Amino acid sequence: SPAVGSSLVLMMLSQVTSTLFLSGADAPLNAALVSQKGITLIVNATLNHACPAYPGVECLRVPVCDLPSARLSDHFDRVADRIHGNRDGGTLVHCAAGMSRSPALVMAYLMRHRGVTLRQAHHWVQESRPFVRLNSGFWEQLLQYERRLYGRNTVRVYDDVDFQIHSKQLHTVVAKTK
Repeated sequence: SPAVGSSLVLMMLSQVTSTLFLSGADAPLNAALVSQKGITLIVNATLNHACPAYPGVECLRVPVCDLPSARLSDHFDRVADRIHGNRDGGTLVHCAAGMSRSPALVMAYLMRHRGVTLRQAHHWVQESRPFVRLNSGFWEQLLQYERRLYGRNTVRVYDDVDFQIHSKQLHTVVAKTK
């Protein structure tokens, strides 16, 4: 099994639902794969990667950096509604590595149109793409989105210093619900 940082893993196309896929920037360049999966909409959440031009495939640009300060939430409703509107075709949501921006957009879609909580959306995405690692800013924006949609939060986010690698890692803790 390839390591998380290997390009093979990052190129993987992960199936979230029967018609919704998540990937890094390489998968949309594979015309055969796009065709095989019935993809008719590509959501490109990168600044520098071009949208491939395939017959019958639309591209929705979401030009956002993978930085905690980036306002990905400005695009949550538009992207979620577009994915929902394309439910008769396949949708591929991608960013550079398929680890932060695109999973956050997919989680927003799952909350808005599949009626799940942030906790459930995170679990759903993590099941299909285990190496998802949203940046702290996107987590905060998803928490605000969940509160806007449902009036409460089901996930708490905190920083934990990992002394072995001397870096901060983001962890989620499932909040007790009443």
